[in-house]
This record gives sequence, structure tokens and C-alpha cells, in this order.
Amino acid sequence: MSQTIILAGATGNLGGKIASELIANGATVKAIVRTTSDANKIKTLQQKGIAVFTCDMQNVQELAIICQNADCFVSAVAGLGDVIIDQQKLFLDACLQANVKRFIPSDFCSDFINLIFGKNRNLDFRKTFHEHINATNIKATSIFNGAFMELTTGEMPLIMFNKNKVLHWGNANILMDFTHTTDVAKYIANAALDVAAPRYLKIAGQRSSATQVVELMQKLTGKPHKLFRPGGIGLFNFVIGMAKFFAPGKTELYPAWQGMQYMRDMMEGKIDVTQLDNNRYSNIQWTSLEMHLKNEKGY
Repeated sequence: MSQTIILAGATGNLGGKIASELIANGATVKAIVRTTSDANKIKTLQQKGIAVFTCDMQNVQELAIICQNADCFVSAVAGLGDVIIDQQKLFLDACLQANVKRFIPSDFCSDFINLIFGKNRNLDFRKTFHEHINATNIKATSIFNGAFMELTTGEMPLIMFNKNKVLHWGNANILMDFTHTTDVAKYIANAALDVAAPRYLKIAGQRSSATQVVELMQKLTGKPHKLFRPGGIGLFNFVIGMAKFFAPGKTELYPAWQGMQYMRDMMEGKIDVTQLDNNRYSNIQWTSLEMHLKNEKGY
């Protein structure tokens, strides 16, 4: 019998991919969207066979009605505290009222369990929501995928393509996790349909250090590459503090200093990289960093 999955954030990039993967896996998908959502995006979801419910996201009763008889709620929303904490709490309350058994929060990032509060604003929002969901009896599953691999050819200045260098702060041998968005979506869909999914799952399409990225770039380009180390983690924290002081960006999701906080957390060595759950679902062919760079850069 087909499982019914409620999906929030289906009009976003990751959410849309999750929706497609759920349909491909035979699920019945109900997408909840705001009354202000783009009509073309809603039409695209409906063309995929997804039932779209336009609703008042602040109305728990209305959300609970939509969630009736659902097997799992998947949140793929993005935002600040009003979304990651407040909105997800409303989703959670609706699920509890509707007796939805399972909930996958929007935790698709680096494993923040061992990170302390006050170091990364956006991760603090997620840690705060965990306090709420862990206090309930719903079966939650958080999926940690490191950084989205596309950032290595986008906003993350890890690979300095025009300078043949790889940026790092601190120890160049610290391992970092990167996962392609398409693979993350496939894994989330599998986990949503997995009634035995545990509280935490960790995945990575590629686990590499800055040193290993240098070696990969030399292999792909045939040109010598070097590590570029502006300083240690202490200096990086100072730079982050200065960026935050001069450009607060309190209402922005990704001000410059927020991206720096993510990079610092990856390079500091406090994220647990001892175990991956890549093999839990056999239908995923993981995209390597080499494959991604070849596709995006034409190497």
C-alpha cells in the first residue's frame, strides 16, 4: 500500500527534487504551500501527480486536517528563526494532532550535534527546534549531508579556480562532507518511506580534505595547485566577527558572515565524520566531487 507523505517547501529547489523522488518511489504526495506561492510552481507540482494544498501556514487546525492519515511529514523549508523554529513548530503541532507517526525536519546541512550554541546562527535555529521535537513522542529523523556540493562551484570560495589554489583555515587535512542536491533529495525520499529510519542519518557524496581537493584539481586540470591558508581558526573567527559587525545582515538568510560560519565549522574539526549511512539505501549512485567538477567546469 502506498505511503502518504506531507511535504512542506515543495516549491523550492530541494523540495521540488524531493517531491519528484517521492513520486518515483510510488508515494502519495501532498504538498502544502502558502497562499502566495508561485502559480507556475504549483502547476509544475500538480503535473507530477502531486496534490497541492494552499493553506494558512499559521493555522494548526487547517494543517492538521491536511495531515490526516499521513505516514510522514517532510519539511524542506528554508529561512530564519521564524521558519526553522516557529513554522516548524506549527507543522509539528499539526502532526501531533493528526497522529502522524514520523517527521523529517529541515536539517539538511552539516552535523551540528556536537557544535555549541552561539557559533553559527542558522544552525542554532535548528538546534533550538530539536529541543522541541525531542520533547515529543513523534519519531523524528534528521539527515545530515554536509555542504551541498554545488556550492564548491558557486558561493563557497573553497576552490579558487582562477588562482589554482584551494582555500583552507587551520588544518588542511580536516575532512569535509559534500553531497550533491540530487543525491540528498533521493536519500530524503527513501528515508521518508523507511519506517525504521533512525533519529540521525549522515551521508556524503564525497568526504575530502583541502589537501585532497588540491590533488583532485591537479588531476583534473593538469596544472599545479597549492593550498592557500590565510590563517588559523582563531583568525577566521576574528574575520567572521568583523564581517558580522560591519554588515550585520540580520534579516538575510545567507549574509557573507553566515557562509563563513558554515566554512569555519567544516574546517574546525568538531563535526563528527566517523560514520556514514550511505549504504542504507541501495538505489543511490553517489555523485563524487570529481564528477561534479567535470560536469560544471568541463574538465
